Amino acid sequence: MFGSVLLAALPVVIVTGLVSYVAYAPWFGQAYPAHVGWLRLPYFTWPTRPIWLYRLNQGLHVGLGLVLVPVVLAKLWSVAPRLWAWPPARSLAQVLERLSLLLLVGGILFEIVTGVLDIQYWYAFPFDFYTAHYFGGWVFTGAFLAHVTIKLPKLVRALRSRSLRRELRTSRADTRPEPPDPDGLVAAEPASATLSRRGALAVVGGGSTLIAVMVAGQSIGGTARRVALLAPRGGYRDTPEDFPINQTAAAAAITPADIGSGWRLTLTSGTRIVQLERPQLLAMAQHTAALPIACVEGWSTMQTWTGVRLRDLAALVGAGHPSSAHVRSLQRGGAFNQATLQHNQIRDPDALLALKVNGTDLPLDHGYPARVIVPALPGVHNTKWVRSIDFRDS
Repeated sequence: MFGSVLLAALPVVIVTGLVSYVAYAPWFGQAYPAHVGWLRLPYFTWPTRPIWLYRLNQGLHVGLGLVLVPVVLAKLWSVAPRLWAWPPARSLAQVLERLSLLLLVGGILFEIVTGVLDIQYWYAFPFDFYTAHYFGGWVFTGAFLAHVTIKLPKLVRALRSRSLRRELRTSRADTRPEPPDPDGLVAAEPASATLSRRGALAVVGGGSTLIAVMVAGQSIGGTARRVALLAPRGGYRDTPEDFPINQTAAAAAITPADIGSGWRLTLTSGTRIVQLERPQLLAMAQHTAALPIACVEGWSTMQTWTGVRLRDLAALVGAGHPSSAHVRSLQRGGAFNQATLQHNQIRDPDALLALKVNGTDLPLDHGYPARVIVPALPGVHNTKWVRSIDFRDS
């Protein structure tokens, strides 16, 4: 049963992880790792609709990954005698099998541990998370496919060998051990059962359900965030300006001089340059849209943004149909102080240079004096504290 749950759910975690990499537009050199060799994915233009696409993708990837942790641990517990068998192999075939198990078990534990540390923003390891998680994911995926190919017939036979309904009705007192098996997973002289099979399923299922309750609110948002005890950027917020963020202005080293009266937004297209003060931006046609910010760590928040459409800014500087736009932040360092937007992300009617959120001026930590907000865009590419946008034709 544990194996069948993992067989159904792990492909979802794998696919959403790979899709997230594509959402970062690696063809602009802004996905991490930038150079992946023959592991390069087939690229496609990341859509802006539906607006909750990246929110759903990362909610599934992170949320489902966490929910599966008790199932993974229970699965490893159920085959522990096999993992520690000695001598480890008696033939070349067993050597290959043990190697595949090492990659499988090591791969999934590595992905879980680094993933959990990342969503809590605790980088307790000496390597780049994105690079290690990406390549580690491919190692696990290869081992997973090999393991499924070898073990799928046995899984099907085991599920057909007894009635699930009957097992769920069997008490601990009536629980009997498995018969001896060729893999050596059953003890030679098993002791009396301390837990029924339905009890084992209940414990693991209950653990997964508890994690789901404590995690789901960070992706769903709203009142559900009250119980999101594992949310990496805080729980329930009750004011229009107080919602989760990835990085504060202080952490980004934004100074009062950066965002004071001397701030200008610089727009460029080829040799044309236009500079705008914030009052001039506020005097332009304003558009309001309810859009989420969804981060790779799984949390998201839906807010109402008001500002100038990016396509209007492009037209203002004479870029009628730009193929991309390079946005730079006042933030001087960091991997995400700039981002390149695709043509469809510039032209989307709800893609904004936001000046206000929920009817009030942007708070400093949320990007004042101006920030980008684009439907279905990964959160870190919704650049805050924008200083320039360069619209490009190629």
